[in-house]
Amino acid sequence: MSALDPTNPTSSLSSAEVGSDPHSYARPEEIRVRHIGLSWTVSFEERRLAGSATLWVERRDREAPLVLDTRDLEIERVEAGRLPGAVAEGEVPRLAEVQDVAWSEAAWAVGEPDAVLGQALSVTLPPDADLARIHYRTGPEATGLQWLGPRQTADGTDPFLYSQSQAIHARSWIPCQDSPGVRVTYDAVVRVPQTEASKDRVALMSARSEDRADHPAGEHRFVMPQPIPAYLIALAVGRVEFEALGDRSGVWAEPSVRARAAAELADVERMMAVAESLYGPYRWERYDVLVLPPAFPFGGMENPRLTFATPTILAGDRSLISLVAHELAHSWSGNLVTNATWDDLWLNEGFTVYIERRIVEALYGEGRARMEAMLGRQDLEDELARLHEPGDSRLSVDLRGRDPDDGMSDVAYEKGALFLRELEEGYGRDAFDPFIRRWFDEHAFTSVDSEEFEGFLERELVSVAEPRPGARPARPDAWIHGEGVPPGAPAPSSDAFAKVDEALAAFGAGKTGARALPTEGWTPHQWLHFLRGLPAELPAASLAELDAAYSLTASSNYEILAQWLELGVLRDYRAVDERLEQFLHTVGRRKFLLPLYEALLSADRRADAERIYAQARAGYHPITRHSLDRLLAGDGPS
Repeated sequence: MSALDPTNPTSSLSSAEVGSDPHSYARPEEIRVRHIGLSWTVSFEERRLAGSATLWVERRDREAPLVLDTRDLEIERVEAGRLPGAVAEGEVPRLAEVQDVAWSEAAWAVGEPDAVLGQALSVTLPPDADLARIHYRTGPEATGLQWLGPRQTADGTDPFLYSQSQAIHARSWIPCQDSPGVRVTYDAVVRVPQTEASKDRVALMSARSEDRADHPAGEHRFVMPQPIPAYLIALAVGRVEFEALGDRSGVWAEPSVRARAAAELADVERMMAVAESLYGPYRWERYDVLVLPPAFPFGGMENPRLTFATPTILAGDRSLISLVAHELAHSWSGNLVTNATWDDLWLNEGFTVYIERRIVEALYGEGRARMEAMLGRQDLEDELARLHEPGDSRLSVDLRGRDPDDGMSDVAYEKGALFLRELEEGYGRDAFDPFIRRWFDEHAFTSVDSEEFEGFLERELVSVAEPRPGARPARPDAWIHGEGVPPGAPAPSSDAFAKVDEALAAFGAGKTGARALPTEGWTPHQWLHFLRGLPAELPAASLAELDAAYSLTASSNYEILAQWLELGVLRDYRAVDERLEQFLHTVGRRKFLLPLYEALLSADRRADAERIYAQARAGYHPITRHSLDRLLAGDGPS
């Protein structure tokens, strides 16, 4: 380090400002990172990655510093160099272990920490340099990494590490331009120290494995040749096994989970074929799924080539497999074409929900797709009722000064999908499907915003196709910039749910007992609709009757179980308490945890909520802890 007093490392960037992305300090219009070479040693004992990140940059302003995003990284030193020789177009420089570079010490400085954005790292490069190498260690509490002890895994024998970088958590384990508007290729060398106890641990990344038999034991090499945003760089290390699902797909899971996961995900290759028939070729070579331990905070994460998935989708009947269809759909919407900032998350998630339901319809029938669309609309209405800020009900939302994790609501997902469904109904699939495919083809491997989509919509659909007779023409302004759901929006319906509604009315009015309900042949989606529709005034005795008839407290379907446990808490049906505590101690999925803790608070059971949370908190992911800390402090969920 040559520019700063190491005892005062924040002095020269105390007034660092964000760049063109309100959630990043980076200024890619001056210097843009094109490739990252990562070299790490993994330490479960210290809960750290230690090594270096080598950045190949394109310098548009030779006088400007390279500004990167970091959060709680321990920077040891920074070097500058020049890449030996030219890189041919389409090739990836291998920088994880660069050879023949004459490195020199570079001046650097870190800014004052911001609670949301972390710290800016500014590097002064010599005039001819196009490489910067940062030697660093991650902090043991890095928000983008979760280190699990053996007891937090399915098998209970080995520790486990996985990353979760969306939205802006990549900066907690990689110094980078942590904006979805900046795309990079990467390569990596990951060293997992070998002992008798750790010899079966495997490292996986969202990249092509280049492991060879002649590599040292415990050393894993990867390359990602397609440019992706930093939030899609992913790492996992643990004792997992692989099972092929097809020629270009497979599943990784802990040994005790592998066979069950492979059976549940058997339709993945069929899903890929459906998506390709609609939206063009799959451009990431392979599609593998890693089923993580239950602490994972989300349903899935669409890391290219390697989706991370929660084990809570393993229901045994493929009833929850739409989550995998969703993550696969991200291979087009989100990974191939990405929102340029988190203000336009709907361009990722709204498109993805729409594509997910098209895949479900093609494989499992229109009836199932309609049920899932109705459940999604219910989720959206619940979300809109909870929002504190009316502006958050827009698709293009202003998140300046806020944590972008706050924007990950059902508005982006379900309102976005509803907008696309209205366009489909308005112009017909014969016009709309080719329009969406052109969107992906013409914007492949780029990052876009709502304005760009609006222009494309006008040029490629509205001005060249007539709405169907009696259909509503496109109204992007109302959907993207207006609050709430525009009047006359598509209203999904389901004959299967109509039958459930009849049973609900009879049971709620006391005309039909629990055992007399016509539930034979009900799908998990119908059961979920039934539970959501139970009257608010339903007494605990009625829940006990349902439980005795259908063993709902013992359900192995996590969607049904979570809904049932929430009902039990709100209706003071204390027979669920033991299962509730077990659930809250073993499941980390944020979608389930927030409503359950909210229910405890609403039921005047704060003492129970605080007691359980104090015991379970250490096992939750930092993203989940952040939301629950706020909830229990009285700030509302985030």
